[in-house]
Amino acid sequence: MASQSTFDIPLDSLPPSHRTTISKTDLDPIRRAETGTPEPQDIQEPARHEFSQLPPVDGGKDAWLFLAACFVVEALVWGFPYSFGVFQDYYSTHPPFSASSNLAVIGTCAMGIMYLDTPLIMAFFRRFPRFARWSPIVGLLVMCFALAMSSFSKTVTHLIVTQGILYGVGGSIAYSPCILYLDEWFVKKKGLAYGIMWSGTGLAGVVLPPLLEHFLSKYGYQTTLRIWAVTVFVLSAPLAWFLKPRVSVGGGKVAASEATSSAFTSGTTTPTNTNTHDHTPPPSQTPYSPSLSFVFTRPFLFYQLFNIIEAAGFFLPGIYLPSYARSVLQAQGFLTSLTLLLLNVASVFGCVAMGWFIDRLDVTTCIMLSTAGTVLGTFFLWGFGTNLAVLYVFCVVYGFFAGSFVSTWPGMMREVAKLGHQGSGETGNEYGSKPVDPTMVFAFLALGRGVGNVVSGPLSEVLVKGLPWQGRALAGYGSGYGGLIAFTGVTALVGGGSFLWKRLGWL
Repeated sequence: MASQSTFDIPLDSLPPSHRTTISKTDLDPIRRAETGTPEPQDIQEPARHEFSQLPPVDGGKDAWLFLAACFVVEALVWGFPYSFGVFQDYYSTHPPFSASSNLAVIGTCAMGIMYLDTPLIMAFFRRFPRFARWSPIVGLLVMCFALAMSSFSKTVTHLIVTQGILYGVGGSIAYSPCILYLDEWFVKKKGLAYGIMWSGTGLAGVVLPPLLEHFLSKYGYQTTLRIWAVTVFVLSAPLAWFLKPRVSVGGGKVAASEATSSAFTSGTTTPTNTNTHDHTPPPSQTPYSPSLSFVFTRPFLFYQLFNIIEAAGFFLPGIYLPSYARSVLQAQGFLTSLTLLLLNVASVFGCVAMGWFIDRLDVTTCIMLSTAGTVLGTFFLWGFGTNLAVLYVFCVVYGFFAGSFVSTWPGMMREVAKLGHQGSGETGNEYGSKPVDPTMVFAFLALGRGVGNVVSGPLSEVLVKGLPWQGRALAGYGSGYGGLIAFTGVTALVGGGSFLWKRLGWL
């Protein structure tokens, strides 16, 4: 049987799927007839068109609305436990809790749980991403329920369970989408976005303490807790709409986990593969189990070690500055609380500034800047200060530099994810064969900060017990708080050790 001429093959008889595999640069009509290529204008690229519909990263209405919602949620969720000192002071001087012990455990549980359970919460929502979309509302309801139930408490145990444990769990769930989705909305401005979001806690530290103190003195703890529960719900519930992923978890679009890892390593969240004949199920349809192999690698272990050490001393000034101003420098009333107000205001600017730097400088350089300012301010301004003016300057310096340390985390996440990406081929390396999920790196850094937070409580009691060095050293060192000042400075100094470690080639 004679073979049919290629010019006699009807192009319309070719399967439509064959048309999408040909390069649009093949313009030779004879070659098109031999291969079955349609006219160039008929070539379809559905995958590329699909991803072109995604909202832009690093800007645009959707990205900035998402970040604004994260800022408010950060302030409301984290601001309350950071302001627990107001409640502790009230509980210790008013019935029915005035004769009770373990009041400090309430605040430690709330903040500690929000840090310590982060790996579990993040891993769950990475494994079941569809549930993460509902987490703001679910967490918000748990938080408000905890606050409402704590208003009926008559014992410290009840407060620990409600205002401490239950609030911490609800706060973790409500806050989780801020971290899960931020990496999808911001790539080149990722550090700045984290800094802006985390500055919400500093702003809440300025507004909430005097506000809560006013309500406690006027209405008591029961009414104050109920007012705050309603306030949190009214302010947070509408924001749940804006805490959404940029990349859908539905079929046909890239899984958030892979897009996030790509953003840290290649600077984009848009997939480049537009092969429409790949019948592999989309990543979002395949169960995802985050790789945790990075936890046992040397770079992450060093970052985590220094992170824990820094956190062990970071929280101490925020706890003891008001009492130091009152007992050592004879400040009264507003002058004592002004120490915390200055510290929190400065931390707002410090977080944003460090977020800007972390997008442009090496992470260890940024850590060195934070460490240098913290160490010098602690040892010289607090240690040798003898009046309120110098103490207030220290509050500003410490808030700006020490408060900015957490804004170096995006740099740590980027470094660990980048190293892990190098081992994501067939053979892999010490990180395993899967790409490192930066969100899980954040989760374990938060775990480390939680460890430091929990440890700092008992340590602080030991450091001020018996007022060591009182009358035997100069200025602040001889005030009875000398051990506390020295410990804060030393932990800040050691916490910046990653700068030296990298210069020695160990990181």
